[in-house]
Parts: sequence; structure tokens; C-alpha cells
Amino acid sequence: MNRNLILGALLTSVFLLSALVSFVWTPFSHTAMDIPNKLQGIGGAHLLGTDHFGRDILSMIMVGARTSIAVALVAVGIGMGLGVPLGLWAAAKRGSLVDEIIMRGNDLVFAFPSLVIAILITAIFGASAVNAIIAIGIFNIPVFARITRGAALSLWEREFILAARVAGKSAARISVEHILPNVTNLLIVQGTIQFSLGILAEAGLSYVGLGAQPPTPSWGRMLADAQTMVSIAPHMALVPGFAIILTVLGLNLMGDGLRDALDPRLRVRRI
Repeated sequence: MNRNLILGALLTSVFLLSALVSFVWTPFSHTAMDIPNKLQGIGGAHLLGTDHFGRDILSMIMVGARTSIAVALVAVGIGMGLGVPLGLWAAAKRGSLVDEIIMRGNDLVFAFPSLVIAILITAIFGASAVNAIIAIGIFNIPVFARITRGAALSLWEREFILAARVAGKSAARISVEHILPNVTNLLIVQGTIQFSLGILAEAGLSYVGLGAQPPTPSWGRMLADAQTMVSIAPHMALVPGFAIILTVLGLNLMGDGLRDALDPRLRVRRI
């Protein structure tokens, strides 16, 4: 087994498990304020300390994991659900007006960073986790469309695709039955990378107040609340910061491990 894959899966599993457990149990209520016990350090009854309102940081990290993972997962789902069909369509119609429209549309979306899109959406509909999902999902669409189109273009010239065309199969049927299964490995790896980027994007949007709104905990919001108290309570910033770092590191390691495990050329080389 690939070491990167194992380590990445372990790190990712810790935060996935904490997010799932938070649905049924947390050490304390993540919304309960205990002013007399505010800014407690790591250790004691509150394992990871308390914030400036006396809320338990471990409980907030657990619920915040749920928020970050949900936002990133749905956003990646939107990107794959719309981007992959567009990429397959563009590859099937390569060189045509349809291909040109899809790819120039992708360039247009790339011209606006996800934060700018989020600000625009927030100005119209208001700040919320749902709008953060939409903003991140929109930015993921051209990523998956480009990846899918690039991988599919090389497959359209292969012999088994030519055989399918000679057999009378339509371009849409060939894309679904032959092209998509052969690019799935690449999409899985890219999905893990975009998932980690989605967590970072959600944290960034929450940090500037455009993501999940109080009282829903978010790692980015926790960092924003801690920025004025780093000198007196550094754990308020260190704990959510390390949570983001370890989660993203785990997903990136898992993506690298999946790439090595699913690449047939590397598999043959190892044998």
C-alpha cells in the first residue's frame, strides 16, 4: 500500500469521523457560552480550551468540520455534476462552435476568482453557507470541464473508439460507455484535490464573513474571531489553523496516493 495514501486516509478519516460524531455527541454544546471560564488554555475540563465567550473549542472544531466538509463536498459535487458532462460534450464536438463556446465560457469563469464570485453572490442574496457552496461550485465547473476534455481528446483517437464509431454508436453513447470510464481515475484524483481546495475556500470565505454565519461554527470564522486575541489566547487561532492544515494535508496526500495507485504505468513499473 502507498504510504501517502495510508497517511492521507488516516488524517482525513479523523476529521470525517469527528464530523459524523458531532451529529450525535459533542463534549459541550457548541453554542453554550460560559463567560466565567472564557479563554481557558488547553487541558482540563475543556480539552482544547475555550474561546472569548467561554465556548468549548473542541466542540466547535467538531461541528466546524461538519460545516467545512459539507460545503466542500456539495461544491465539488456541483463542479463534477456540471463540469464533467460539459467536458465530454466539448471533446465529442472538438473543433466545433459548441466546443469553442464551452471553453471560452470556462475562460470567463476563470477570469473571476471564487472570492469575487462569492462577494457578488453575497451582495445579491446575502452571506450564508449555501451561497458559499454556490460560489465554490461555480468555480469548480470549469476545472472539471478542462480536465475531462483534455483527457477525453486523447481517447477519441484510440482504436477502440474508432471501432465503436464503426459499429454505429453515437458520440453521446461513446462518451458515456467508453470515454467516461477511462477518465474516472483522473476525475477521482482531481476530486480529492478540489475537495481540499474547497475546504480552504470555505475557510477563507468564512474568515471574511461570507460563509457560514453565527451561531454555526466554521474554522474560518474561528480564525477571524481569534485574530485580535492571539497574544493572550494563541490556542484560539492555533487549533482551527492546525485543523485546516491537517485536513488539507490529508486530502492532498490521499490524492497523491490515489494517483500513484490508479496509474497503470506506475503499477507496471512497481511489478
